[in-house]
Amino acid sequence: MGDPQGFKEVPRQGPPRRPVGERVRDYNEFYLDWTEEQARGQGGRCMDCGIPFCHKGCPLGNLIPDWNDLVYKGQWERALAALHATNNFPEFTGRICPAPCEAACTLAINQDPVTIEYIEKAISDRGWDEGWIKPQPPLMRTGKTVAVIGSGPAGLAAAQQLNRAGHSVTVFERDNYIGGLLRLGIPDFKLEKLVVERRVQQMQEEGIVFKTGVYAGRNLTVEELKSSFDVILLAIGSTIPRNLEVPGRELQGVHFAMDYLTQQNKINAGETVSPEDRITAEGKRVIILGGGDTGADCLGTAHRQGAEIVRQYEIMPEPPLQRSGNNPWPQWPLILRSSAAHEEGGVRDYSILTTSLSGSDGLVENLHGVRVGWEADATGRPQMVEVAGSEFQVDADLVLLAMGFLYPEKGGLVDSLGVELDPRGNVKTDRNKMTSVPGIFAAGDASRGQSLVVWAMAEGREAAYGVDMFLMGESELPHPGL
Repeated sequence: MGDPQGFKEVPRQGPPRRPVGERVRDYNEFYLDWTEEQARGQGGRCMDCGIPFCHKGCPLGNLIPDWNDLVYKGQWERALAALHATNNFPEFTGRICPAPCEAACTLAINQDPVTIEYIEKAISDRGWDEGWIKPQPPLMRTGKTVAVIGSGPAGLAAAQQLNRAGHSVTVFERDNYIGGLLRLGIPDFKLEKLVVERRVQQMQEEGIVFKTGVYAGRNLTVEELKSSFDVILLAIGSTIPRNLEVPGRELQGVHFAMDYLTQQNKINAGETVSPEDRITAEGKRVIILGGGDTGADCLGTAHRQGAEIVRQYEIMPEPPLQRSGNNPWPQWPLILRSSAAHEEGGVRDYSILTTSLSGSDGLVENLHGVRVGWEADATGRPQMVEVAGSEFQVDADLVLLAMGFLYPEKGGLVDSLGVELDPRGNVKTDRNKMTSVPGIFAAGDASRGQSLVVWAMAEGREAAYGVDMFLMGESELPHPGL
């Protein structure tokens, strides 16, 4: 703890953001940088709390007090080393993680927590700017080969760990871009793609082979994979979206959020989309169904496309501004959260159930909904109840479904491998992330279910440890859960 009075004298201060009127005119990141003094002041707020609950709050087990203290002391390169000890890609988590570590910060008992996420971003960005982040190829090769299917955060983390252990790793990606949702699902204004591309370049220079446009289970058969690799790791994500099963769903102008976000990211990358396939909010009345991060990403994108008005509806009640009595620290706080996109405009509403969509000439024009309440049944579980007389109708030219994902795609690869699934439809794994089929592993959303980027990375590191153990009988790779 560098500054004994830091948490008493220095208020929490996130990095500044670009003005709303400026940033909605482009897709560049909205963050600005701290000054050296501001960054060190925020690092100095980390208190000598005795038991750093932030370690438990972070699925990666990041050494948070260590690098906070080093930032306060101005020892940035040592801070970067401490950060990389547990986190392969802190520039990702420092931008798009909801920071469960901050929710568990001891200071959060009665004050604003330490700005852990943004300190993480500052350290990693400083590392790239100073040239401290360099390729780390292994000193020797084991002769073992691993196929990683999917290049999202779980696949990338596992690939880098396994490569550094000396195994020969090939990452297969069905799209034309490496990065999974980091590259195609997260808008540029939250995560500029140079941030992803420079890390992929580092991994290539370390010896990892990336193959794009390869749809494992289709244009690359399971037999080819098994004959060419000692281990197969499934990091294919949870890609089947939750649908809206109401009359009118088939109308044009109703789209899954990920189709919408992915298309805009591809356009930003220079691709051309035909007018008939273009999904745009320009001049339209937009409704987003889903109040989570994906919905907020749609909101920010619609602002930049020039929507006339954007409404974001959530079926659950509006969360409180402060923790409720049955939601104590250090649990994840179930409170109202606002993203940078919400600063930019739009209407948020809660406790809304969509009952149907309507339109003419095959185009959506209206959303029909009803207010709902939540009442406990005999077992104490909340049950949704429609509020009598609360039916309403609102104009809509574009409806975006941001209601989450169900499970990984089953056809082709998963079915052909014959791996067992859990009751939720995810790939079932053991403690070392191996499936029911020896030599086949799974990590990230494919095995855990839809979750956070930090959990995907932690699962990737766990899977790397498990694969290394399977191949070598022992492993020196770190394991977040051990």
